[in-house]
Amino acid sequence: MTWARRAVPAAAAAIAALAARDLIQRDHALLRNFPVLGRARYLLEAIGPELRQYIVAGNNEERPFTRDQRRWVYASAKQQNNYFGFGTDNDIEYTPGYPIIKHRTFGRAVPPSTPTSGHDVRLPCAKVLGAARGRARAFRPESVVNISGMSFGSLSGNAITALNKGAALAGCLQNTGEGGLSPYHRNGGELVFQLGTAYFGCRDEHGRFSLDRLKDLVAGAPVRALEIKLSQGAKPSLGGLLPGAKVSAEIAATRGIPAGRDCVSPSRHAEFSDCDSLLDWVELLAAETGLPVGIKSAVGDLTFWQELATLMRDTGRGVDFVTVDGGEGGTGAAPLIFTDSVSLPFQQGFSRVYKVFAEHDLHEQVVFVGGGKLGLPDNAVVAFALGCDLVNVGREAMLSIGCIQAQKCHTDTCPTGVATQNAWLARGLDPALKSVRAANYLATLRRDLTKVAEACGVEHPGLIDTDAVEILDGRTGSTPLHEVYGYRPGWGLPSAADQAEIVRLMIPEAPQGGSAPPSATAVG
Repeated sequence: MTWARRAVPAAAAAIAALAARDLIQRDHALLRNFPVLGRARYLLEAIGPELRQYIVAGNNEERPFTRDQRRWVYASAKQQNNYFGFGTDNDIEYTPGYPIIKHRTFGRAVPPSTPTSGHDVRLPCAKVLGAARGRARAFRPESVVNISGMSFGSLSGNAITALNKGAALAGCLQNTGEGGLSPYHRNGGELVFQLGTAYFGCRDEHGRFSLDRLKDLVAGAPVRALEIKLSQGAKPSLGGLLPGAKVSAEIAATRGIPAGRDCVSPSRHAEFSDCDSLLDWVELLAAETGLPVGIKSAVGDLTFWQELATLMRDTGRGVDFVTVDGGEGGTGAAPLIFTDSVSLPFQQGFSRVYKVFAEHDLHEQVVFVGGGKLGLPDNAVVAFALGCDLVNVGREAMLSIGCIQAQKCHTDTCPTGVATQNAWLARGLDPALKSVRAANYLATLRRDLTKVAEACGVEHPGLIDTDAVEILDGRTGSTPLHEVYGYRPGWGLPSAADQAEIVRLMIPEAPQGGSAPPSATAVG
């Protein structure tokens, strides 16, 4: 019997192998004898993403963004109906890790209830960027939602123009990305200038960082802050290569490199080699420009963050903001192993970094910025509850100006003219029209964040705490957010003074109460 049990599966496996071999040989013979069918096969493979996107895939199957998520962005950008009917089609009951936001019956204020309420809401940051360290040009960002770093060179000039004009219309900041400050960034929107490892836009003829060129650059543009890019979620600790064929005269002038020659971005900075020298450089940049200075990084080994926080606590030097980029974030091109498997996803990475700063009693002195699919309201709410003060949106902003998730960013053949340097493709993107759509999307996201904050009983998304979110672990159980990530009471919120000030700024104008006389037991 034992021999029979072994022999039957073995025979079945041998038969299956022979059948598979016959099928492969027959398939190859068919392709040799009928070349048209062979070409059709490769054509179907080439357009497979489009077929799945528009015909095969369900509303919540696609990645990075599902059809429902893209539809919400597109409708918001066009000011169309972005509501959904018949209830959720997410599998809430059986999806571990699904976040649930807990509304409250009573809040501290009655929100406005007009049909257009929230569309033009002013939603500034709950903290003043640079105030904790006394920077000369400290400021309160006017919008908690801002545009993430996307370089000219990765995106077309028309796309950068549309985003910059959209930022101006929406009153938010645009990060230049590490590719330098181009003429397309000078259309009215205020900027965060990103310093990458190649120091594009502020380097000398030998490729070394030039402080004088940086000072000249920020003096002649609406730069509000400097961000030192250490790494990004989609390709941490990986340098970049821009082929010489793509280094046009415009890109060369913007980056300060020779036209037509391969351009290599190192994987590490040359101006510092450890946390101590990094903080020296931060303080130099802040003193020479007066601007708040921060860092952007993906999260892997926590040793760096622990050393940084310890030095900030013990020496008085420090960064003004920290941008944490999740591993689910986007990029124009990267090896698959990096996009799929290197660096922690946003919630895990951010919560670990925040805890390090909180344990060193620094969390109220630093402005925390999040990135990695946070341009969707549900993800952004969880980010604010974990301690984010600002969120950056990248691919969602691209969607708002026409991106269709073709995933051809690395081929220079983006069909909508967003992620390409092909002039013929880019001319189809109208910056005048798309800038309005970008602004509409940003305003709608802020409106939804405001409405969710009101549902949670607070005036501002930055005041949503970890008690307001639970994470489902199946059909019958859930865990509060602070237990999931080991937060202590009060973590995730600004200081008491910052809370009081943002409440004052956000006091609604709607009247409260008045129709019923108070009872003897009424409070306040």
